[in-house]
Amino acid sequence: MLSVEKLAALAGQWALEPGITYLNHGSFGPSPRPVLVARRAWQERLQANPINFLNREMEGALAAARQRLGQFVGCSADDLVLTDNATFAMNIVAQSFPLAAGDEVLVTDHEYGADVRIWQQRCDTTRARLVTARLPRPLSSADEVVAALFACATPRTRLLVFSHVTSPTAVVLPAEAICRRARELGLAVCIDGPHAIGMRPLDLAALDCDYYAASCHKWLSAPIGSGFLYVHPRAQTGIRSPVVSWGKPFGEVKTWRDELVWLGTRDPSALLAIPAAVDFFEAVGWEEFRAHGHALARLAREKIGELTGLEPLVPDSVDWYGSMISLPMPAGVDQSLQRTLWEQHRIEIPLTLWQDRWWIRPSCHLYTLSEDIERLVDALRGLLP
Repeated sequence: MLSVEKLAALAGQWALEPGITYLNHGSFGPSPRPVLVARRAWQERLQANPINFLNREMEGALAAARQRLGQFVGCSADDLVLTDNATFAMNIVAQSFPLAAGDEVLVTDHEYGADVRIWQQRCDTTRARLVTARLPRPLSSADEVVAALFACATPRTRLLVFSHVTSPTAVVLPAEAICRRARELGLAVCIDGPHAIGMRPLDLAALDCDYYAASCHKWLSAPIGSGFLYVHPRAQTGIRSPVVSWGKPFGEVKTWRDELVWLGTRDPSALLAIPAAVDFFEAVGWEEFRAHGHALARLAREKIGELTGLEPLVPDSVDWYGSMISLPMPAGVDQSLQRTLWEQHRIEIPLTLWQDRWWIRPSCHLYTLSEDIERLVDALRGLLP
């Protein structure tokens, strides 16, 4: 575990507003100072000679960033393209994956709302069908999750889309077991992975999914506006860009990534600062980082559970939740609680409506201390019905 002195030093690497308790890293994670410095250096390099940088240097710099990222997520740089965020990456997959009338796309009932909208629109356009598998509640075993999910697969199912770590419920789904079963059935798999990057160890080559879409501004704390799409070699020939511009280099398309490099004039500094974020956390130690976040999420689970008397959705295990956890709120609570926590207590934390109940989701990062969890619990004690 990280010492108190080490945590105090690390907390100083973030420029958070004084007086706030920021328990929402899972939505938008601020970057530590070394990452901000790296991004600023890329911006200054761009501004010094935009033509030289964009036309002559950017491609090589992006390739180097992909190489570093590939080492971190366990895949070849040739199988990655850098994107602004996971939503853009998911749109690439949706626009590229072949669907026809009568086909089915299978998702879970824990999915991120934007992903559901993306695939619902794609299904509407192609006259395919979006099918939602209802997972067990509470969750207790990986086998039960796999069984419930694939019980909804049919001979018409073409693609399975699921979150590695879910957004509304903060559940770590058994990605390896799901992918293994999908391969046995010959189903393509697209994983939404923003919350897993940094929070969980990841080896994309071993996972063997077809697509993996992720943002890097969450647990990895790269700049907002940085993400990636992994595409397995077996799926790369079908990739289409949702934006038509010059491609790379200026219309001469040679690889599956080329149409996605030049999407119009943009500032690539957030993407180029991803390696600085990886370097920062490798210096801290990934095991120490993950253990710290999980310990605080567990503390929130215990303290808020004592307050509400309500059972969490998952077992008390790092296999089911990492550095954030969603906890059920009593009847009578609605989203106004989120506003009150901010306005009265300066606590930044999300509440989400999922399956007719509001859930609170504390996120814990290196700048989070046990005092922050206690502050949240004290505030809830005075606000809950």
